[in-house]
Amino acid sequence: MTIRIVKLGSPREKGEGLRIGTVRRPPRGVRKEDYSSKNFYDVWFPNLSPSTSLLKQAHPAKDEKSWKAFKRKFLAELKSPDASRDLDLLAALSHQTDLSIGCYCEDERRCHRSILREVLLERGADVK
Repeated sequence: MTIRIVKLGSPREKGEGLRIGTVRRPPRGVRKEDYSSKNFYDVWFPNLSPSTSLLKQAHPAKDEKSWKAFKRKFLAELKSPDASRDLDLLAALSHQTDLSIGCYCEDERRCHRSILREVLLERGADVK
């Protein structure tokens, strides 16, 4: 049992389990009934996506300084009681079932999913 961190829209791996989209917005130009079949996600879960205002800062975060500022602010958002409970739930589920979480970003190193990976590992999740 494990959580995989994936790029939404990428081909699914065997044993990936339920794919959860931790994104603020659904994919553009894709019908809702096609999200799963086109490998975006089975369940939309924007709870663990950066806030809209923070997302506006993330896209221009090309250098290390701006990325660190984004990361610090996103980690602060993840400390809210609701986000903390959601992270605890995913960490616990990772020991019971296979699932995956993801975002659309090409480069995980400059994506909030890399931060989710770190936080889930800190909470004892089984992350592949």
